[in-house]
Amino acid sequence: MSIIEKIGLRAFRMFDPERAHGMALAALNAGLAGKQPAVTSSRLRTQIAGIDLPNPVGIAAGFDKNAQALRPLAHSGFGFVEVGAATPRPQDGNAKPRLFRLIEDNAVINRFGFNNEGMEPIAARLAQRPQGHIVGLNLGANKDSADRAQDYQTVLAHCAPYLDFATVNVSSPNTEKLRDLQGKDALLSLLSGVIEVRDGLERRLPVFLKIAPDLSDTEIQDIAAVARESGIDAVIATNTTLSRDGLKSAHASEMGGLSGAPLFEKSTRVLAKLSHELQQDVPLIGVGGISSAEDAYAKIKAGASAVQLYSALVYQGLSLGPRIAQELDQLLAQDGFANVAEAVGTQRDCWL
Repeated sequence: MSIIEKIGLRAFRMFDPERAHGMALAALNAGLAGKQPAVTSSRLRTQIAGIDLPNPVGIAAGFDKNAQALRPLAHSGFGFVEVGAATPRPQDGNAKPRLFRLIEDNAVINRFGFNNEGMEPIAARLAQRPQGHIVGLNLGANKDSADRAQDYQTVLAHCAPYLDFATVNVSSPNTEKLRDLQGKDALLSLLSGVIEVRDGLERRLPVFLKIAPDLSDTEIQDIAAVARESGIDAVIATNTTLSRDGLKSAHASEMGGLSGAPLFEKSTRVLAKLSHELQQDVPLIGVGGISSAEDAYAKIKAGASAVQLYSALVYQGLSLGPRIAQELDQLLAQDGFANVAEAVGTQRDCWL
């Protein structure tokens, strides 16, 4: 981490977390983070759902909700970037304050509620995205929509020309009853509609599904069955949790989704169980509590073909991504793996 980044992180903590995040995006667009090509090597290069990645470390959705910092993020050393979530119509989200730092726990709680500018300005920015970089969009539904399933189709159809992948997000805990769409029948119906839209596009676009960590074993089995039957291309495991076990921060009782270090074990167990159910039929992306190369490597060995992070950037800065990729390369070499794919799932049973 550079001295400038250290000073910036210290300064941002003087402000309300949501305001600080907006300032961070402005700093990125001002070029203060500099430019770095994606970290890559023969070991790090990998593929997921037909997408070639220079390295398997991505930025999770939520960091750049409105696709405002596509260019600097594309030059931040990560292997891929996911923006959003985007809904058909602009949405203010929930009342402020709605973002909380849990410094003692290396965690974050948010209850944003899919706040975003809507699919039209987001699509306009995506149309100007830098080429040669992997960019995906997290799809959401308006909270007052009469047909939330249709919302996902609408955003996909509108934004697809500018994307490398799209993610169906039914796992945010901050939109009332959204997680109800994870039930087997409802989820299969929703995904069938999305896949029908995808199949009608001029260019085939990989569609991912993002799931919650707060799932029973039976629900995980249902997710696996739906993943196979629906024809989706990957599953992202997982979103934030409603659990508050073991937290120390004064903000621990705030409503919303918890992310960061306390999520690591819960999300990794869900990942491993889903990997066990799918047996490589559908690839997985591991997210939740990653703050080091060792964490990313553990997700990969639990069954993830790629990983994403967000909350740890609040505490360690954007340079964390390329640092994780560089150190992951060393870990793979130490264990004798020629590439990421060889390591996927090799210690899955440790998490079952």
